[in-house]
Amino acid sequence: MTDAPGYRRRFETTALHLEAARLRNELRKNLFWVALVLVAGGGSACSGGAGAGGATPVYPADSGAMTVSAGENLYGDVLHQLGGRKLRIYAFLSNPNADPHQYESNASTARAVADSRLVIENGLGYDAFMDKLLKASPSSHRILINVQRLIGAPDGANPHVWYDPTVMPRVAQAAADALTQLDPVNADSYRSNLQTLLRSLGTINERVAALRARHQGTPVAFTEPVFAYMAKALGLTVRSPEAFMRAIEAGNDPPSWAVAEEQDLITRHQVRALIYNSQTVTKITTSIRDLALRNSIPVVGISETEPPGQSYQQWQLDELQQLETALGTAS
Repeated sequence: MTDAPGYRRRFETTALHLEAARLRNELRKNLFWVALVLVAGGGSACSGGAGAGGATPVYPADSGAMTVSAGENLYGDVLHQLGGRKLRIYAFLSNPNADPHQYESNASTARAVADSRLVIENGLGYDAFMDKLLKASPSSHRILINVQRLIGAPDGANPHVWYDPTVMPRVAQAAADALTQLDPVNADSYRSNLQTLLRSLGTINERVAALRARHQGTPVAFTEPVFAYMAKALGLTVRSPEAFMRAIEAGNDPPSWAVAEEQDLITRHQVRALIYNSQTVTKITTSIRDLALRNSIPVVGISETEPPGQSYQQWQLDELQQLETALGTAS
């Protein structure tokens, strides 16, 4: 006969050993991801930065969907419009109430990038954390789309390239080509969705052309140059001092003479609208906005990340509508 008490003790001991081994393996995996983000983040593993926290897919996905990721939610949206539920999409800069320049990666973002077959990053130093994560988890099976390299932007250029209406069609084409290469079974779907997306993006260019015809040469002020590419496409004349805009963009206080010039543009009604970055707010930018309102200069709020619940196209068209309303009111 089996020694029941002895057998039970041996069984319980084996179960304890197996559970201990499982916990050790789980700890090793967790320590690996923590170490990865420490390397990628230059020694900081905290998750208190803008938009940080546990990375989760930003759209519903089918079981077995291919994992892809994007530094910014606007590029994640393009991936979603191309692949829908066939893609498990992570996008990291997405919090509309946070300054994207303060983002800090963490272990979950490191894991998402490591698992991704396709990654889109903006470049130009805007999402430098992506470069660090990619270097920490190299893969020969991953395709990287660096938008800076895709469009040939030089180092030091304005990083807000998604406000250039010629850029997103090129990103969409590159992403569709990559998805077709990685997932040839669904190639026809990606190509069809690309054509739908390109037609939709064309409405932005039509709106830009119409606004340019009516408002080319109109003087405007900026708090910082987020909207600069779009302003150029519209033919607007930006009157704000370069020193003022660059200081605000870098998170510094502008020189007093530059602040005075910015204020004069408003109080002397030398501009028809103030284009205001509502996502990066400081005491100085708030005072400039309030000054504009007191002087009946229309304020157009723009953002650096795509607002929740909107597509890239809706976001851009909404801001263009706000600008058209503001310039019409000012006239």
